[in-house]
Amino acid sequence: MLTARQGLLPLRALPALPALLALLTLCLALPAAAPAHAADRAAARNPVVFVHGYNADPGVWGALRGDLRAAGYADAELFSFGYDTHLSVNEVLAGRLGAYVDRVRRETGAAKVDVVAHSFGSLVSRWYVKFGGGGATVDHWVSLAGPNRGTSTAWACALWDQACRDMTPGSYVVKNLNGGDETPGAVKYATFWSDCDEIVNPDDSVPLTGAANTPVGCLKHNDLLGDDATSAAVRAFLVS
Repeated sequence: MLTARQGLLPLRALPALPALLALLTLCLALPAAAPAHAADRAAARNPVVFVHGYNADPGVWGALRGDLRAAGYADAELFSFGYDTHLSVNEVLAGRLGAYVDRVRRETGAAKVDVVAHSFGSLVSRWYVKFGGGGATVDHWVSLAGPNRGTSTAWACALWDQACRDMTPGSYVVKNLNGGDETPGAVKYATFWSDCDEIVNPDDSVPLTGAANTPVGCLKHNDLLGDDATSAAVRAFLVS
């Protein structure tokens, strides 16, 4: 029979089996560490709040939401503000948007959000940024085909609709938004405009002084919502 002197360790020299099993169980229970670069991207990314345009609803954002999900955003980082587009920008809607942004920040724990607006939503979100405290809570602001200096087509419904009156050139809302600094604070601003826009007239109502203003070519007003090149440019701006 072999003895310890002949090659076998004495039992007292063997590691305790229960201790080994406990260590193995602990290692298996630990979650795998995410790659550092992925964690850094997630930490640097803001939730996105979409603000639709006149006579529209949150459903218009399907294409852009899908593109952002494909780029790594989770559904829990994408929010669509729905609202009655026939109400006053300054008296009602900007305040409601502010309350919505506050709720998004509470739910996500984010200090700031990014706002992507289309058409009339540009005026609502700009008023929130400039006069409603949004300068401290919005990081990136994007306007797709926004009537930022007013649009003459709004005269067609201005007689009976407050939102249309707010969109007319020279309205109280337009004057105040463009008085002084058009892009105030530390917010990063971008606009995207088309020279074939049948709703925003004149076409150069969209660009703002101090913003990154990007022409998208000959697209219809609503086509900016689903255009691949515009979507790619918006995504690039949000991570800038």
